[in-house]
Amino acid sequence: MSMFDIEEKVAKVISVLPNKIKIEINNIEQFKLQSEKFSVGSYLRVSDSEDCALICIIENFTIQKEENKDSIYLIEAMPIGFLDVDGKFTRGGNNIAIPPTDVETAKNEEIQQIYDSIEIDSKFCFASLSQDKSIKVPVNGNKFFNKHIAVVGSTGSGKSHTVAKILQEATLTKNVGYKNLNNSHIVIFDIHSEYHTAFPHANYLDVDSLFLPYWLMNGEELEELLVETGENQAYNQSSLLRRIITRNKQTTHDNSNLTYDAPVKFSVSEVLNCLLNLSRETKNYKSPNKMSIKSNEQSFETDEEKFDFYFKKQYEFEEAKSQSFSKGTYNDGSLEKFISRIRNKYLDKRLEFLFGEKSESHTFESTLRQILGYEEDRESNVTIIDLSGVPFEVLSITVSLISRLIFEYGYHYKKMLEKVQSNNEVNLEYAPILLVYEEAHKYVPKNSSAKYNASRVSIERIAKEGRKYGVSAMIVSQRPSEISETIFSQCSNFVSMRLTNPEDQNYVKRLMPDTLGPLTDSLPTLKEGDAILLGDALIMPSLVTIDRCAPSPSSNDIMYLEHWKKEWLDISFDKLAERWIK
Repeated sequence: MSMFDIEEKVAKVISVLPNKIKIEINNIEQFKLQSEKFSVGSYLRVSDSEDCALICIIENFTIQKEENKDSIYLIEAMPIGFLDVDGKFTRGGNNIAIPPTDVETAKNEEIQQIYDSIEIDSKFCFASLSQDKSIKVPVNGNKFFNKHIAVVGSTGSGKSHTVAKILQEATLTKNVGYKNLNNSHIVIFDIHSEYHTAFPHANYLDVDSLFLPYWLMNGEELEELLVETGENQAYNQSSLLRRIITRNKQTTHDNSNLTYDAPVKFSVSEVLNCLLNLSRETKNYKSPNKMSIKSNEQSFETDEEKFDFYFKKQYEFEEAKSQSFSKGTYNDGSLEKFISRIRNKYLDKRLEFLFGEKSESHTFESTLRQILGYEEDRESNVTIIDLSGVPFEVLSITVSLISRLIFEYGYHYKKMLEKVQSNNEVNLEYAPILLVYEEAHKYVPKNSSAKYNASRVSIERIAKEGRKYGVSAMIVSQRPSEISETIFSQCSNFVSMRLTNPEDQNYVKRLMPDTLGPLTDSLPTLKEGDAILLGDALIMPSLVTIDRCAPSPSSNDIMYLEHWKKEWLDISFDKLAERWIK
């Protein structure tokens, strides 16, 4: 083909760059004939032979007008991938031969064929192409769920509906041949009580039905709850608490090998007894090993022996006198605030789910069954942890404890499988779990405040290691720039909806694994329900419209003006106050 023939074409390539192709179109109407829709975001087919083509997405166009001549359209398009002779699509745009021979709009069937190149068994779909809703955009379900997911977007962008749609599809996906629940296991940390309507048959746990026995906390969580980090004595208090709780666990279970972090029962009331006795103790001035308990002087060889005795009850001690009795090591007022803090937490009715009577009757196994939806006759694919009623000061610890338990469950379950099954067994029977962190910036913020340490450690561990043990995370947030970067940077798949804050936009662009140029520039102008979908699970980055979910989460905005126009509403303040005080 001669150079003259190329120039006579309606559309021709005038520039090829590593990440951009410039195209000149001298008759836009003729070029558009083969496509009903042609705009920024449309796909082009740039050929270098009859069967091979580079698929590009239009980034922008310029109209060039010269006197006495028709308008010329200059289009800049970003190469997405290469379609070879066999119809196989590969990402990247460096395979085009120079000069390209033809430019045309990509056919719908061609685009759908590219998206459908995912193996049928792995195909998972919840969205359509925004430019043409008839084209479904599936992802590789295995790569989507076993590599962490980020769903970001400002308020009103459709985040909750997107999350609900993805999870609804996951719970409905089945192999042929059975009618019961599939093997999906999803735990949603629902901070605004939105998802119960979307999953009416879910295992729903709110502050009244959730039971997380305090004795399941590890050392870091216990210290975050019970020790005031700003106090001068914080380090000494943590050290003492560690020794006393460890000893109480060993005594309760008659096992001297138990550690501080072992998930076994111990008694807060006995720990309080011990601390109170230590804060009051006096000792014989002449025999310091003798504790001056009224009418019952006691000698102890070791601190552990003393702790065991002090666990039993609160004792009365002789008053310190210069010639007879002296104050004990901790009888200097340094434990008063510490003891008061523990007692207040222990007696706080809002923390019944941690310290209530059921914390004594619940077992390790029953707690796991409750969280994972395995309670007998109440099995469920989805567990909703409604955090809206959890006091803010223990929100981080609650998320941390549940996250850590699920991570360790995944670890030990995998190790158990590997031990009981032969090395030649290929298909191990896993039960993978997805943890959905709604409004994640509230409990894993970027700032290094000590009160978020426990949740940060737990979720960062899942982000870095969870996939190996069948535990993955979906990070959902309207303020991605405020989330721990360690967690967010581990996400391999992104559903990015409208973001209006420039800081959030730049943060997301920087962490996204693809360089998408103008596609990411559209973040502040996306319509509700539209998203940029990209990542390892997708054939190519795409601007999509999320399919509507049914039923919907209860995240609809309150219609202010509609309600304001109504007649004055009388509020039942007595009932409101009664509920508030509970």
